[in-house]
Amino acid sequence: MSELLDGAATESDLAFESALRPTSLTEFIGQSKVKQQLDLLLKAAALQKRSPDHILLAGPPGLGKTTLAMIVSNEIGSGLRMTSGPTIQHAGDLAAVLSSLSAGEVLFIDEIHRMARPAEELLYMAMEDFRVDVMVGKGAGASSISLELEPFTLVGATTRSGMLPNPLRDRFGYTANLEFYVSDELRMVLERAANKLELDAEAEAISLIASRSRGTPRIANRLLRRVRDYALVENNQKISQALAAAALDLYEVDSLGLDRLDKQVLLTLIQKFEGRPVGLSTLAVALGEEPDTIESVVEPYLLREGLIERTPKGRQATALAHRHLGLPL
Repeated sequence: MSELLDGAATESDLAFESALRPTSLTEFIGQSKVKQQLDLLLKAAALQKRSPDHILLAGPPGLGKTTLAMIVSNEIGSGLRMTSGPTIQHAGDLAAVLSSLSAGEVLFIDEIHRMARPAEELLYMAMEDFRVDVMVGKGAGASSISLELEPFTLVGATTRSGMLPNPLRDRFGYTANLEFYVSDELRMVLERAANKLELDAEAEAISLIASRSRGTPRIANRLLRRVRDYALVENNQKISQALAAAALDLYEVDSLGLDRLDKQVLLTLIQKFEGRPVGLSTLAVALGEEPDTIESVVEPYLLREGLIERTPKGRQATALAHRHLGLPL
């Protein structure tokens, strides 16, 4: 059931999350420093009657980067255009998007670190001078046409800020580094979601779900959805702590929030490779998973919880991982 804790979202997940999204900085829970800084940036731009500086939102999946981009658009009362780095593989793709923007509009590029290099280089000039040079024709007859752009605000989101080239990173006026949520913040997220969904949930049930949500609001909302479904099938009108525990156990989400894939990673390191350091590609082959899934979805939380460590020779399970799984050192 690792899809529950995966950073990727299905269409039904997106529809569910969309209904729960806050629409203003006031409604947004958590990330207090980021909210204060964004509020100042947007108010300063409004007082100067200009578009806000370009914004880079960096952090693990599910912490609210897309929601914050929507809030920026709402707060300044402008339109929002959304795209993603993997879909922009040619400079012409980006030029078409940029040239269609209206004055003051917000352009949100998710996974901006995955844009093709030619498109990145085109974006430098667009962010700085609000113009792009487009090549027309081929060979000796090729010529460059300069297109003036309306002032816009770029909001880029990335889970791998280290993969962004320095020239691109330097053109953002503000970079927000989003942090994992603490349990109290996740409880507030879940209470808000339960109220919106008109769920009757005990405080203890909310706390239990929060404790298994890996510090991530998106995961918290998905687990709440699964618990709600379990209560519906079991014909329970009230979500109790026992019911929530039974639902999460069914979906193999343990007391630390580890799911099946997390435990497979730990067991593979401990049992199959006998505790020796293992390279990422070797580990991925052993698990039958993509290296990127392990590196971007599984590893960040296991590292944060001290269950694995990265050594010069590879990944290695810690003594804490052995204890959690009840395995001898």
